[in-house]
Amino acid sequence: MIHHTIIPPELIFPEQLESFSDQVSLTRNGVPMVVEQSGNMYKIVRIMSSDPADYLNSELHPGSYIPI
Repeated sequence: MIHHTIIPPELIFPEQLESFSDQVSLTRNGVPMVVEQSGNMYKIVRIMSSDPADYLNSELHPGSYIPI
């Protein structure tokens, strides 16, 4: 696989697996996503859906918080 990007390789391929240890996968309202727990909320890290409409939902964009 070839990546043509200006992002440094260490940000794409981190050497430390601990950076992903606090991320969990869950499905909310039929939308699969990767989240990190922050207090009593989940912070959305990544949406894993194949439905393009899920990416247009303003409540589910990466960086937003959803209740546990």
